Amino acid sequence: MTAPTPAAPPSAGGKPAPEPPAPTAPAGGKPVPAARRAGLLVTLVLGGMAALPPLSMDMYLPALPAVTDSLSASAATIQLTLTTCIAGLALGQLVAGPLSDRWGRRRPLLIGMVVYVVATALCALAPGAGVLIALRLVQGLAGAAGIVIARAVVRDLYEGVAMARFFSTLMLISGVAPIVAPLIGGQVLRFTDWRGIFLVLTGVGAVLTLVILKWLPETLPRDARRTGGVRESLRTMRGLLGDRVFTGYVLTGAFSFAALFAYIAASPFVVQEIYGASPQAFSLLFGLNSIGLIAVGQINGRLLVGRVSLDKALACGLVVIVLAAAALTVMTTGVLGEPGLVGVAAGLFVLMAAQGLTMPNTNALALNRTPHAAGSASALIGTSGFLMGAAASPLVGLAGEDTAVPMAVVQLGCGLAAVASFLLLCRPWRTPARL
Repeated sequence: MTAPTPAAPPSAGGKPAPEPPAPTAPAGGKPVPAARRAGLLVTLVLGGMAALPPLSMDMYLPALPAVTDSLSASAATIQLTLTTCIAGLALGQLVAGPLSDRWGRRRPLLIGMVVYVVATALCALAPGAGVLIALRLVQGLAGAAGIVIARAVVRDLYEGVAMARFFSTLMLISGVAPIVAPLIGGQVLRFTDWRGIFLVLTGVGAVLTLVILKWLPETLPRDARRTGGVRESLRTMRGLLGDRVFTGYVLTGAFSFAALFAYIAASPFVVQEIYGASPQAFSLLFGLNSIGLIAVGQINGRLLVGRVSLDKALACGLVVIVLAAAALTVMTTGVLGEPGLVGVAAGLFVLMAAQGLTMPNTNALALNRTPHAAGSASALIGTSGFLMGAAASPLVGLAGEDTAVPMAVVQLGCGLAAVASFLLLCRPWRTPARL
């Protein structure tokens, strides 16, 4: 049962934001019927688009130590291949999002997918760490189109509570990627080296490009598209950031996301190098944590949304992240003795699962305020998260490969920053979200 459409929230200048256009699929000029907006095929395509960045990063994780040896580079240098991919995913969204508001969703998406496939294939041929770092940047820049436009399409088709529920459904599909990606990566390493992982990613990207070309309709009608060039795009983004509450949700989600990326960057070395787990065991633990995220995301979408305000659900997720990060900090410092792999894995599981409350709800709360510029708003949401992640990732390795303390400290700092952004900027007790 879908809740009534909420009134459009005020814009930064205090005036009501324009009403969102009716969801349409301009291919052929005919609107998408309401009954088809949640169609399984479109949902799967959007899930695939959102899953591509996790696939690009997580399938590669079990191979990080092997890449270090193969290219005769330091662990910090090879971690830059992850950092530059994240940075590309962040910056690429600033281009693809506004372009999708101007040209429609399909054209920028297909261009990005083609470039992604080519860059990924070239990664498999990289002769050295420097070339691989550069190609991973290009791969991220191109892959950003999928994740930013997927969010914009959701905003084209849904609003309010229905949008929050769909984001949770999308998490169910895209959340499979972090589960299967390390498993696939670990198994690929049984038969070939790390270059084979990039060949598998090339095939995945090519198939997804063909699926998008054939089955994803245009969702932004021509009369709803924005005009103007770079200056107009910058003016639009400045206006969005002038909305204190929107900016608060963006930063809340970004800092929460950064805690997740600190885990992604550090866990291969923490689990395999410090605690001696095999690449296959690491993949299984990583998959288990992803199951926790998916499960909590479904609890959010099926049980909480519509019964509990999104602000309250988000606040609960933030508290759990901070408590889990604090527990990890205490454990990894050895104040209470050596926790072992089981204790650290349990803390990481709780922290990862709590993202199922923060990720869909910050997306829905922020995008609900921006029906007039969904692509640009989606770009700001995604870019901020990936930039925070790119900044957090190298910090986890500052103390070397023999301690997990930096990972826990970075996660705790990110969790506290997310709570501060939520309380100081969103102020849910004063400006409750109408969802």
